[in-house]
Amino acid sequence: MRRSDRASGEPSGAGWPGLRASPGRCSDGGSGEVVLAGPARGPGRRLPAAPAAGGHRGRPRCCGGCADGGYVTAEAAMVLPALILFGMALIWGLMAAAAQIQCVDAARAGARAAARSDPASAAVAAARSAAPQGARIAVAREGDLVRVRVEARAAGPLAVRLGGEAVALAEETVR
Repeated sequence: MRRSDRASGEPSGAGWPGLRASPGRCSDGGSGEVVLAGPARGPGRRLPAAPAAGGHRGRPRCCGGCADGGYVTAEAAMVLPALILFGMALIWGLMAAAAQIQCVDAARAGARAAARSDPASAAVAAARSAAPQGARIAVAREGDLVRVRVEARAAGPLAVRLGGEAVALAEETVR
């Protein structure tokens, strides 16, 4: 495993005599001993680089090796589809919320038109102009009140029924 330097009796690291090894963590996640320090360097004195081993290009060699090779790739492969699905669900939710708001606005526009004593076809046309595509519109008169109901289905994989209802007082009843 480790061999001792004959001169100092201390363990040497990375195969270079005189280099001291200190416990630490490998730069790519493995645990073991990493060569952290060397003999005192004088001006102009350079040590050759430690030989690369275990696929560590230019990095210190870990005694225990690195046990996480490929885990990051596997985790990313598992997380990316989930993130894409989550993003698509968020976009669908925003589209459904926008369609719900359109239903409420269309019902309000239809109720306003019906309250002005416009014909029912004009109230339906006013509601249809603001409603999402494929919406069903119903206009009903209940005494002095005009009720307009707009129903639509949300676009996308989930068939959610959306709707809006507005009630207005007919203008001819106001004195």
